[in-house]
Amino acid sequence: MGSKRQLLMTPSTTPPPNNNYQQDLRTTIIPELPKSKSGSSNAFNPFENSLNSSSRKSSMSIHSSGSKSNNSIHEVSLSRSGSKPVRYGSKGADSEGLSTSQKELRDEDARLVYINDPLKTNEAFEFAGNSIRSAKYSLLTFIPRNLFEQFHRVAYVYFLIIAILNQLPQLAVFGRGVSILPLAFVLFVTAVKDAYEDWRRHKSDRVENNRLASVLVDGKFVEKKWRDVRVGEVMRIKANETIPCDIVLLSTSDPTGVAYVQTINLDGESNLKTRYAKQETHGKEAFGGVIKCEKPNRNIYGFLANMEVDGKKLSLGSSNIVLRGCELKNTSWAVGVAVYCGSETKAMLNSSGAPSKRSRLETRMNFEIILLSFFLVALCTVTSVCAAVWLKRHKDELGLLPYYRKLDFSEPGEVDSYEYYGWGLEVFFTFLMSVIVFQVMIPIALYISMELVRVGQAYFMSQDNRMYDEATKSRFQCRALNINEDLGQVKYVFSDKTGTLTQNKMEFQCASIWGVDYNFTKDSMEGEQVEHSVEALATCNTIVPLVVDTPDPDVKLIDYQGESPDEQALAYAAAAYGFMLIERTSGHIVIDIHGERQKFNVLGLHEFDSDRKRMSVILGYPDNSVKVFVKGADTSMLSVIDKSFNRDFVRATEAHLHSYSSMGLRTLVIGMRDLNASEFEQWHTSFEAASTAVFGRAAMLRKVSSTVENNLSILGASAIEDKLQQGVPESIESLRIAGIKVWVLTGDKQETAISIGYSSKLLTSNMTQIIINGKNIEACKKSLQDALVMSKKLISASGVANNAGGSSDATPVALIIDGTSLVHILDSELEEQLFELASRCSVVLCCRVAPLQKAGIVALVKNRTSDMTLAIGDGANDVSMIQMADVGVGISGQEGRQAVMASDFAMGQFRFLVPLLLIHGHWNYQRLGYMILYNFYRNAVLVLVLFWYVLFTAFTLTTAINEWSTTLYSIVYSSLPTIIVGILDKDLGKRTLLKYPQLYGAGQRHEAYNKKLFVLTMLDTLWQSMVIFWAPLFAYWSSTVDVASIGDLWTFGVVILVNLHLAMDVIRWYWVTHVVIWGSIVATFISVMIIDAVPNLPGYWAFYHAAGTRLFWLLLLGIVIAALLPRLVVKFVYQYYFPNDIQICREAEKIGYERVVESGQIEMLPISNNPPR
Repeated sequence: MGSKRQLLMTPSTTPPPNNNYQQDLRTTIIPELPKSKSGSSNAFNPFENSLNSSSRKSSMSIHSSGSKSNNSIHEVSLSRSGSKPVRYGSKGADSEGLSTSQKELRDEDARLVYINDPLKTNEAFEFAGNSIRSAKYSLLTFIPRNLFEQFHRVAYVYFLIIAILNQLPQLAVFGRGVSILPLAFVLFVTAVKDAYEDWRRHKSDRVENNRLASVLVDGKFVEKKWRDVRVGEVMRIKANETIPCDIVLLSTSDPTGVAYVQTINLDGESNLKTRYAKQETHGKEAFGGVIKCEKPNRNIYGFLANMEVDGKKLSLGSSNIVLRGCELKNTSWAVGVAVYCGSETKAMLNSSGAPSKRSRLETRMNFEIILLSFFLVALCTVTSVCAAVWLKRHKDELGLLPYYRKLDFSEPGEVDSYEYYGWGLEVFFTFLMSVIVFQVMIPIALYISMELVRVGQAYFMSQDNRMYDEATKSRFQCRALNINEDLGQVKYVFSDKTGTLTQNKMEFQCASIWGVDYNFTKDSMEGEQVEHSVEALATCNTIVPLVVDTPDPDVKLIDYQGESPDEQALAYAAAAYGFMLIERTSGHIVIDIHGERQKFNVLGLHEFDSDRKRMSVILGYPDNSVKVFVKGADTSMLSVIDKSFNRDFVRATEAHLHSYSSMGLRTLVIGMRDLNASEFEQWHTSFEAASTAVFGRAAMLRKVSSTVENNLSILGASAIEDKLQQGVPESIESLRIAGIKVWVLTGDKQETAISIGYSSKLLTSNMTQIIINGKNIEACKKSLQDALVMSKKLISASGVANNAGGSSDATPVALIIDGTSLVHILDSELEEQLFELASRCSVVLCCRVAPLQKAGIVALVKNRTSDMTLAIGDGANDVSMIQMADVGVGISGQEGRQAVMASDFAMGQFRFLVPLLLIHGHWNYQRLGYMILYNFYRNAVLVLVLFWYVLFTAFTLTTAINEWSTTLYSIVYSSLPTIIVGILDKDLGKRTLLKYPQLYGAGQRHEAYNKKLFVLTMLDTLWQSMVIFWAPLFAYWSSTVDVASIGDLWTFGVVILVNLHLAMDVIRWYWVTHVVIWGSIVATFISVMIIDAVPNLPGYWAFYHAAGTRLFWLLLLGIVIAALLPRLVVKFVYQYYFPNDIQICREAEKIGYERVVESGQIEMLPISNNPPR
């Protein structure tokens, strides 16, 4: 993390009087520092001659033991023996995510790269070039591929079949061109949108591929376009340039071979990371050798390879490779060899878009579409059966009935009669023709309307200033457009803690040294143990100090860059107490100790990993001594203490750790030991062998680390505060009132998590806490059984109190469970018991959980309930949880963009979840739910009118409504109003929705879209269609009006009716709403007038004849009133006598809150756990 604090380099040898130095001591003063990297000090390293470059290798881009990103999993090996189901609770959960660099490199999994010899490298197998292509289509593939993708929607296939059937002469009900128009329009609009998006990708690809790189050709560096770079070529990158492909460093401008890179384009992290060139290749002018590396993979944190140079085999790891998209910083130049190019680079392999998820509302909608399909088949069956009966009764009269089949007068002087295909085929053709005529029962326009509405909703969500983060200058991002409405139905929220509920900006607060808590004592921080403790904080880290110039040439600033905010806080604490880290190279560090600079040789560094939960550094001192400093989690550190160590100090430290955790602080334990010459030689030999191993390197290094990470003397413990984000307590309270259960999943200690739970209002004083800390499966089983009994008693007691007239609130229960217990419970028969217990709890707090366990907990709920789940996190260890949940939200915080890249929605603060769910989620769900029902109604009205007419035409599927009007009905006459209303309409204002979070329960209860509403809508549709058809039919029964004229009346009746129906339900009117609703009616009149004025079309001048009579306009008015009257009456009775929460609040909005209730509170309906379906 790039620090915002900087240290002034002027002298100060006096530590601050107390530990609350952060507010007034952000700078520490030491003499001016030269910018040299290595060789700046003549400190003697007693073991320098015995160490070669590989032992001095220091993987600086690692995670500190306090960093939440330690649990990062990007490429997970789920099993060593093959593909098996994910086991969320396995004991290897902490180490399931072994990176590729921790596996063995087999010959069949390797590629050979000949340094500076691209011809030989690509001779046996042509590796990918460096040209990238993020675009999906080309000019040749656009039409076939885009159509193929669009026809993945079954509804499109259905309408294509209908259009094909209409091309057959025997089934041609509509004009052949007209029948294709609706589907073609939908396909065209989608294709235009896809083409525009792909054109932008092509444009971006051209810019990227034409950038220039400096490549070594015939001993000279020449410029080549990025797209022409090949694997095996050596290239030079200058400061602030972007890396064109994945390269292994060979040499840098730094004498020690170190290079600083920024990976913000790769993972969003702005802090500098260190990469190293091997000493065997560093500084050379001619490059040669061969690299054997793993095949391309997505793991950006792992790299397994070895390099053979001058007959010597060297191991390569993640600290030796720089990935495409990184930028070289604070380094004049670097030279490397390309190992992965183009589409095989790790950046491109990780460039997948947002996960594809399907809306729960759209899934439910499919059931109603199936019902409508059955209804369509029923209409077609009725029509064909009636046609069969009619044909049987009139089989002798068919040749004399002019209206049954038209005679062919196309040939002069000849009259051909129709061709009769026989009773069976005629009935079959009637069935197919019915499908063609009634096809709009399945609303094809609904799909594209939903897409357009979601785009509009996403735009307004991104523009909401309530979700604008001032700190990062970032707006809300909608990365998955197809699940907007799911935001209004969430029942469970699974949240990470660090960086999500908290700021992930650490402040050093407390220190316990040698059994003394310096947070509550006035003792001066002096003594050998205190010196060692602060020295450990300054040395046992991967901080990179950077010198920053100021306008005053005599004043320099030093800025700490680290991958973990924990490490930064500890390094600043050490600097404030007189131990300032001022220089780091691959082989040594320089510490300013109370104004005196000392150089320590870094003899070895064991990275943090989730198995050991600690890291260690081996330092060589100027007096020839060697010390090991170790820091890590208390559980891992207290188990490696020297048996002879004073137990009183250990118990005091444990007590302080418990106290710090109870205050919500993040804790680390610090230890050290001295190494004698024989111990060092033994470790060094093993470390050399493990570091250069080609197979099983990570396992060997872990084993070697155990030889020095034992028999430790505990120096003390540190505590860091990670403050809550703004508005978190209020947000959690609002979510709880809304009926949303909030579960927090964290890797922190139980005491820390509980303390944060109280401060965030997740836990309250009136909650009964159930804590499960089982060490084995038997203990977990017993704890679960006891907890279930207790929860039942609490529920029963609450029920008795309610019946006795006591408080109506049930006693809330909070479940607190640790990762060790989840190891035994998940993926076992105890899962059901855990789910049963958790479902009875208001709050669930999971501590010490691994990333896969987080996903397992989400799956526990998701697989056993139909409730909507949402996961929110900010780090790489939250990715599996985010992708498992129905809705994934990423926080663009201090830990990069891994969570954002895997999420459906992204934002800057946890508190934005409240407006996202309670406002936009509510609106999106209400709008889409109504829109789906309205589209069903709109199309069914027209189909039923056509069906009633079929009953009076000898079941010949003749249509009174002009075929052009039937086609334009879903495109022009009634499409725009539903889209605009779906984007803009608001049933309630923002203020109301935030003031009364209980209103969110409408989405959880599926009040806007359910089976009951669907059935009522269809019954209303049936009535309206009968009024539209039968009233004009009876009125014109004895008249001479032609079919086309009455067809125009039916057209106007349907269009005016469906638009007025929509207008009755609009809550918020805008000028654009008026334009599209009344404009659609006007557009219908204009279209019909134009169609009836074309002589070549049937029904020529029909409208002008009919509209000249008073009866036409009286019928039009009467149809609308009679059709809408029942709906109006029912709506009035329901809202006046049986109003729901939304309707009550809507009335309150109209007349003002103060006039409703003086207290400003409106009684809400209880939140039901049994939504209607």
